[in-house]
Amino acid sequence: MSNKKVCLVIGAGDATGGAVAKRFAREGYVACVTRRTLDKLQPLLDDIRKAGDVAHGFASDARKEDEVISLIDHIESSIGPIEVFVFNIGANSPNSILTETARRYTKMWEMACLAGFLNGREVAKRMVARANDTDQETKGIAHRGTIIFTGATASLRGSANFAGFSGGKMALRGLAQSMARELGPMGIHVAHTIIDGAIDTEFIRTLFPDKYALKEQGGILNPDHIADAYWMLHQQPRDAWTHELDLRPYMEKF
Repeated sequence: MSNKKVCLVIGAGDATGGAVAKRFAREGYVACVTRRTLDKLQPLLDDIRKAGDVAHGFASDARKEDEVISLIDHIESSIGPIEVFVFNIGANSPNSILTETARRYTKMWEMACLAGFLNGREVAKRMVARANDTDQETKGIAHRGTIIFTGATASLRGSANFAGFSGGKMALRGLAQSMARELGPMGIHVAHTIIDGAIDTEFIRTLFPDKYALKEQGGILNPDHIADAYWMLHQQPRDAWTHELDLRPYMEKF
């Protein structure tokens, strides 16, 4: 196993997650990225490798405990120590409360929050163990770790037709707060971001053309700029850590 540090992105989609993986890979990290199916990761893996950086892709269901444990064990034992963990699963599926089903609601909570707990717990175990291992100092391995949970507008307020999404995202925010208070004194930086606005994606371009038309005016979020903010969070000195960071276009109402 190499001592080259790993950035693990759970939910490395075509926008934020992929941009974060590229940003950290450019800084010399091994990018380990996951989605439900491996084939959807191939364009991202190709882009990172064409740039001369290192990336590994994994098909993984982030809601299943055995798969999560197996994934983290494999990365830690075969690739390198996870220094940065980014949880970026969306789970946004609007529906009226009058027709919402228990199955859909539960699935959104599992994706938005349970998966964050399972992956965050397993990564934290490894980070804390390294921070407590005084022998690591002589090996040149930094005593640090960063955990970032991607939130949304729904992390703060529940809009009409978003009961399931807001329930999961608000729970994820509570998880991040609890982990930050417990793990911060152990040297682990836990941050929660609130992405408040439309992101430059094919989804927005196709389904919300009026919103997408604001791109040239800086009216929607650029994934690369979100990734820059994540890199900034990881670089913060521990005497000035940010726990919650909100990002929105200048014209977005809040």
